[in-house]
Amino acid sequence: MRAFLALIVLLAGLSPAFAQAQTSDVSPRFALTDHTGRAVTQADFAGRFLLLTFGYTACPDVCPTGLQTMAATLDALGPEAGKVRAAFITVDPQRDTPAQLSGYVALFHKDLIGLTGDEPAIADVAKQMRVKYAKVVVRPEDPDAYAMDHTASFFLIGPDGRLLDRLPHRLPPEKLAEKIVQRIRGGA
Repeated sequence: MRAFLALIVLLAGLSPAFAQAQTSDVSPRFALTDHTGRAVTQADFAGRFLLLTFGYTACPDVCPTGLQTMAATLDALGPEAGKVRAAFITVDPQRDTPAQLSGYVALFHKDLIGLTGDEPAIADVAKQMRVKYAKVVVRPEDPDAYAMDHTASFFLIGPDGRLLDRLPHRLPPEKLAEKIVQRIRGGA
């Protein structure tokens, strides 16, 4: 029960008002590895919008649902899709290697990027984005039996690397695409 309550608190994340008020001062910096094994930094996304979420490949429901939403959003963007990259940063680098991420992100969309790194690199980018996550042991006798509680949000980063929006995970793809298109066209 304690793990369930912790999950609810973490998934709730920060209040929308707090998130909106704090976006303009965040320009995440990171050095991670993508699902092909290539080193990636925030500079690799410069000049494009970046739709970002955090999660892990063994997630039973929240992450697959979020990645389906991201995939449908990319498709819903139509001609604007070329201006947007979409990435999934794991909060479970112990299990989510580039090879693991490669097979996983391919299940959702051909243009989805999986990102991993060592624990300090993941912790650093999560802290910058105000993402919380924690390992929850499911069976103490089995060190591999754990889940990861984590914040569930979408983040839209502008072409200049500045965080523009923190959006609820429950947004339908058409609404998410609409918000992205508004930003692409210079609206708030």
